[in-house]
Amino acid sequence: MIRMPETIKIAGDNLTFDLILWRRYGLPGLRLVEETMALNPLFIGPYLPLGAEIVIPDLPVQQAYQREVVTLFG
Repeated sequence: MIRMPETIKIAGDNLTFDLILWRRYGLPGLRLVEETMALNPLFIGPYLPLGAEIVIPDLPVQQAYQREVVTLFG
């Protein structure tokens, strides 16, 4: 499957790349922060300006998230 970047418009205050990726993909999205920053070199501060359009990458197909379950009583 081909990875296709997505363009989104910033519609809130105090948003960062990691927060946007967390909201879009959950925990696996945090692995894409550096790639997202490389796709958007004009944004250098921690917060993204209201109304800005940024490009976020799509999750790779093989990057399925699995959480290990730990039980205390079994």
